[in-house]
Amino acid sequence: MMENVTFHDHKPQALSLYDAVVTGLSKSDKSIPPKFFYDQRGSELFDRICEQPEYYLPTVERRMLSSLAEEIAALTGTGRVLIEPGAGSAVKVRLLLDALRPSAFVPMDISFDYLKSSARALAVEYPWLPIHAACVDFTHSLPIPHEVSNGPRLLFFPGSSLGNFSPSEAGGFLRLVHDTVGSGGMMLIGVDTKKSERVLNAAYNDAAGLTADFNLNLLQRMQQELGTDIDPEVFEHLAFYNDQEGRIEMHLVSTEEQTLRINGHRFEFKKGETLHTENSYKYSPTEFINLATENGFTQVRHWVDEDGLFAVYLVAVA
Repeated sequence: MMENVTFHDHKPQALSLYDAVVTGLSKSDKSIPPKFFYDQRGSELFDRICEQPEYYLPTVERRMLSSLAEEIAALTGTGRVLIEPGAGSAVKVRLLLDALRPSAFVPMDISFDYLKSSARALAVEYPWLPIHAACVDFTHSLPIPHEVSNGPRLLFFPGSSLGNFSPSEAGGFLRLVHDTVGSGGMMLIGVDTKKSERVLNAAYNDAAGLTADFNLNLLQRMQQELGTDIDPEVFEHLAFYNDQEGRIEMHLVSTEEQTLRINGHRFEFKKGETLHTENSYKYSPTEFINLATENGFTQVRHWVDEDGLFAVYLVAVA
């Protein structure tokens, strides 16, 4: 047993795929939350998407974090309690640990199995680092284990994950972060920028067709896990930038009129009707700083890569 890793299972109540599908397809504008993309095949497809040349986000962010680690540490100071909601495989935090030298690391994820494997791997690589891994739905709460010191806190939220929230939800999440890190607390966050529609549309319509497969895999998951009679072959991937809303939208378009049956429920699709599967909001630096300010933060510094593709912000509790 590794002495530097402890697990805390808060037993988050996950919405089932069945409930999400029945609720989402009952709406006039049909939708399913994007978290249901990530079964095993969906997760594997997303990892491959991150390697595509059109999908600039992970490459640019990793490069920025690697080059900025020492500068960030100079601004935050070392020895903070480092918190990462949705930590997953904890790839990006590795770029910062040696510079930040946190007093403890609290990775959070809704999947306990995934959390255990990634936290154990991290514990082997960083034997000096106390790790308190928490299984939790971080959109509702950010519980910090009582064993963690009361020192200053830094929350790390990379990957432009904030963009999957609506602006009002994003504000609520920032307020939750504000209350969690408390007085003297800080947040380091990666946020995708607004840019040319050509670049944005290409990122979600890669030439290899992996994003299309990723989107359509949701239908295959419904077929396999719910026993629906849905035919993925009569849906098409659609992703586009909605300039008015400032977001990428992903949809599945029904190419013909059809009826979907699930456990006694019937859902009608007209030809051309869409199933909305994801939003990804983009923020200009001014927009994000205003959002952070409205929710109790003040900017310490922000950085934008040389091509204006991505931004990293360091903000502090006001």
